[in-house]
Amino acid sequence: METNGPGFSGLLLYCRPGFEADLTAELTDRAARAGLGGFARVRAGSGSVHFEPADGSVEALAGALPFSALIFARQVFPAFPVLEGLDRADRLTPIIEQAEASGLAVDSVWHEMPDTNEGKGLRRLVKAVERPLAAVLRKRGVLRAQADGQRLHVFWHAGDCVQLGVSRPGERSEWPGGILHLRSPREAPSRSTLKLEEGWHTFIPREDWDTRLAQGMQAVDLGAAPGGWTWQLVRRGMYVHAVDNGPMDDRLMATTQVEHHREDAFSWEPPNPVTWLVCDIVDKPGRVAARMADWLEAGWCREAIFNLKLPMKRRWQTVDQCLDHIEERLLDARIAHRMQARQLYHDREEITVHVQRD
Repeated sequence: METNGPGFSGLLLYCRPGFEADLTAELTDRAARAGLGGFARVRAGSGSVHFEPADGSVEALAGALPFSALIFARQVFPAFPVLEGLDRADRLTPIIEQAEASGLAVDSVWHEMPDTNEGKGLRRLVKAVERPLAAVLRKRGVLRAQADGQRLHVFWHAGDCVQLGVSRPGERSEWPGGILHLRSPREAPSRSTLKLEEGWHTFIPREDWDTRLAQGMQAVDLGAAPGGWTWQLVRRGMYVHAVDNGPMDDRLMATTQVEHHREDAFSWEPPNPVTWLVCDIVDKPGRVAARMADWLEAGWCREAIFNLKLPMKRRWQTVDQCLDHIEERLLDARIAHRMQARQLYHDREEITVHVQRD
């Protein structure tokens, strides 16, 4: 995407409210590794970060910060300067003028708000302006039937403050606001089940589910009790070694697809290699990362999804160190692999990591 000509001022990123500083630290560090400088415009608790290049090259910054590599970001795209002080009597004219002046064409328009109580309060306003704005943009030639999948994001910071940006397929989240909303199944033993389901949607292409999450596979759930993550594995038809000193859900055990091992998850070893390892243990992230590296290095699993609980401070630095530890272990063992990590919507003070051995 040409990101300088249309007048982009930087990258707009969404994140979990309260994690703006962690996202900023990640962006600054990643940009520096690419030899680029950048600075953030951010308000604590806003759920968004506007990251601007120090040298004025938004294109270079976008290339160094692809969405697929970011951990604390829910969404990212090149954005225009913020439109502030919108007149309540005519909010649309400044939006239309900025979109038209960019010279860009889009085939969809998404209105989005911060994932905050204030943001939720903007829904009625947004609903009222969606159709009128689309009609005018279509008339002006900005909104077209075909525009290579380019999307106009209209991000409402507040009722009188909006920011526009444009994204392309493959460079963004395809969920509004970068959030995948899942319904909590009544049958699951705990709401933590949604973290694993969202992890699969995030890291595994839907067309691969029937082969990579297949019936009859064997899996291990470390720290399984009461069985929220085990429930997802059983629902896919897998046979599960559930490792936890705590009790498992009776209905799960009645499926005969679960073998409960009342042992320490940090020392238990599988009787044979399995396809999947999952883990949602509440422990120090460094300790969990080291144990996951043990499993992957030993070849006890083919794929793993696990959570790393975050400290109160230096979250990005802690995450970076944990992932580096796993990366170094696997590279030293000459094990080809792919690793991704992200703070999911259903995560809280944690991130979810996926590793696949090739």
